[in-house]
Amino acid sequence: MNTDNLAPHLDRLMPSLEAVYIDLHEHPELSMQEIRTAAIAADHLRSSGCEVTERVGKTGVVGVLRNGPGPTVMLRADMDALPVEEATGLPYASRVTSTDRAGKTVPVMHACGHDMHVASLIGATAVLAQTRHLWHGTLISVFQPAEETGEGAQAMIADGFFERFPKPDVILGQHVMSLPAGELACRSGVITSAGDSFEIRMFGRGAHGSMPEASIDPVVMAASTVLRLQTIVSRELAVAEPAVVTVGSLQAGTKENVIPGEAILKVNVRTYDEGVRRRVLAAMERIVNAEAAASGAPRPPEIKPLDRYSAVRNDPDAAERVMRAFTQHFPGRVQETKPTSASEDFGCFGAQWHVPSVFWFVGGIDPAQFERALKAGRMGDIPTNHNPRFAPVIHPTLEAGVEAMVAAARAWLSE
Repeated sequence: MNTDNLAPHLDRLMPSLEAVYIDLHEHPELSMQEIRTAAIAADHLRSSGCEVTERVGKTGVVGVLRNGPGPTVMLRADMDALPVEEATGLPYASRVTSTDRAGKTVPVMHACGHDMHVASLIGATAVLAQTRHLWHGTLISVFQPAEETGEGAQAMIADGFFERFPKPDVILGQHVMSLPAGELACRSGVITSAGDSFEIRMFGRGAHGSMPEASIDPVVMAASTVLRLQTIVSRELAVAEPAVVTVGSLQAGTKENVIPGEAILKVNVRTYDEGVRRRVLAAMERIVNAEAAASGAPRPPEIKPLDRYSAVRNDPDAAERVMRAFTQHFPGRVQETKPTSASEDFGCFGAQWHVPSVFWFVGGIDPAQFERALKAGRMGDIPTNHNPRFAPVIHPTLEAGVEAMVAAARAWLSE
């Protein structure tokens, strides 16, 4: 496989791809609201000669490019943005607000690089369409909604995705991360963690703040629960069994002299091993119920699941093939990564379709900025995904994103 011939095609495409990226960054859309983004993706797929199906799983888009007999490869990009107020200071920064599912007006930002993912897949599809004489088979380009809420992949699957489109030989995807722009990272096996989120409602008895003896204080109950939950990782798991337990929200009461009747916690759990996951979730349930009982709660807590991400596992043989392709095309710019504690619903497609899949990371941080932070021991200064200051440098991130998808796809299509 020779990917050196990508350069002239990329040079011609790059101005329009950069414009697409900037447009998407300026006009982000929340999960399951990606109507404008989906229309842009569909238009570009049509211009590349794809058979296009829209509104798959509500806002998903699928393009099929047939090029004779041969392997079938699926490339996936996610489209949704986050309820984050942008603080990058870029001339194309988002100023968009939108209404979330609770009816609240929120700022919206592409704080996780999904705009780069969409532009990269548009570019990769165009390059492969323009170089059909170099490969044979079928390309499926999938633009998926609602990755941030963990429902987009399942929504497309529930909408008959497996029955409506050709079964691929491999499923490929990527994500922009806080690595030097132009570099790639991949690995065999687990690459992103499993993620479980819960809303926990703890019940007490309200009273006047001056008469705590008449109450069962859910604020104290919740505070004790938060502290105790942190002992799951530090005291119930071995050092070699990594996990993260985060209480990201604690809501109780509205006034300083009124003891409320209940408290609500929102908890997020990240694990890499299914056995560890089960133990952590069981410990969480045990602690929540025990703290409520210790406080004399009038009723047991309610534990409601919010979202669920399975760990993404790269097929060993397919990952080795992708890494070989990357090493050839990006000499000196490919590293083997450790599993990240971030979570993704990309793995749903391969796991439920019983197809090998590979997921990798593309660097998006200015290399000079990254090097300065590394030398100064100030890596915390580098904005991570979901940070209001996170925005990949357009070049060479966009070039690397396009080239990585093309190189990985042609590892199969060029056979």
